[in-house]
Amino acid sequence: MTETPDTAAVTPEGTDAPLDLLYSEAEEDLRAAVRSLLADRADPRTLLARIEGGDPYVPGLWDALAGGIGAAGLLVPEKLGGQGASHREAAVVLEELGRAVTPAPYLTSAVVATETLLALGTDEGPVAELLGALASGERTAVLAVPLSAAPDGGPSAEGPVPAVADATAADVLLVPRADGLYAVPAAEARITPRVPLDLTRPLAVVDATGAPGTRLAGPEEGRAAVRRGLLAGAGLLASEQLGLASWCLEETVRHTKERHQFNRPVGSFQALKHRMAQLWLELVGARAAARAAADALATGAPDTELTVAVAQAYCAKVAVHAAEECVQLHGGIGMTWEHPAHLALKRAKSAQTALGSTGRHQDVIAALVDLPAPA
Repeated sequence: MTETPDTAAVTPEGTDAPLDLLYSEAEEDLRAAVRSLLADRADPRTLLARIEGGDPYVPGLWDALAGGIGAAGLLVPEKLGGQGASHREAAVVLEELGRAVTPAPYLTSAVVATETLLALGTDEGPVAELLGALASGERTAVLAVPLSAAPDGGPSAEGPVPAVADATAADVLLVPRADGLYAVPAAEARITPRVPLDLTRPLAVVDATGAPGTRLAGPEEGRAAVRRGLLAGAGLLASEQLGLASWCLEETVRHTKERHQFNRPVGSFQALKHRMAQLWLELVGARAAARAAADALATGAPDTELTVAVAQAYCAKVAVHAAEECVQLHGGIGMTWEHPAHLALKRAKSAQTALGSTGRHQDVIAALVDLPAPA
């Protein structure tokens, strides 16, 4: 039940190139490296011990992930010191980070902020210099917009900005202002941590009003770059949600095989079998949707916005359902603070409203396919 479902390459109607949803050998090698690193440095016991201390980031983990494995530079061209890979490889990293519910600024820095900068061009200048620093893991950057900001509505950061994810871990803030997009040193801004539902993804209020910074782009180019960054973030967030849902199902199957009641494994009871089988079916769909979004971003497909909206609208619900079932089918164990199931549920619920709510993405789908929304 927990085996990865085979998804064949298909050719969507009206397109020439086939849609490849399968994982390449290089992607599987990358997965193995990231999973091994997380098992060694950020296992559930280590994570559970840190989340209430105010700083959930595991010391040395980002350096190993970003610099050692080179994951932070997957989207950055080789000429700037990156890996010159694509969103497909970044999606694999996010799957593994989602499985382990890892506190790391990967989605915010290596995807959203990096993609925003890539939209401004990679010629010589402050943009290229910052991209090189991000690729090496030497610096981290965060786009100063609320975590809930959708790709079709990124606001300007005039005044305090609430709920900015991973701001406390950032060296540089990308601040949208009325006259353009600025790179502001995090030390020059006022960053006030807030207590989030998901303790593994810290939130903060960011106030960069009056803070000196480097102007990277004008108003129109800056807005387009922010939109591209948020779109990439939303598309690859689906892979994080896929990884989380995969772990929830695997952990639930493992537990119900080992937990006995009436001298039988509880997983042998038909009612529980049906619930886990339903989750597996949802997971197959989520994998197809998340992989399609990553491939569309990687290839620059004309229907990327639609594919991303579909992935988010579907994967967010699957992740929440899988996490809820994981907690419930673990019985009382799933509710204890010492078990990581509650971390998965909080991450799933938090991610459900990140980078656009499910309803927001459904509205985008309806608009793009000219489907009237229900009254």
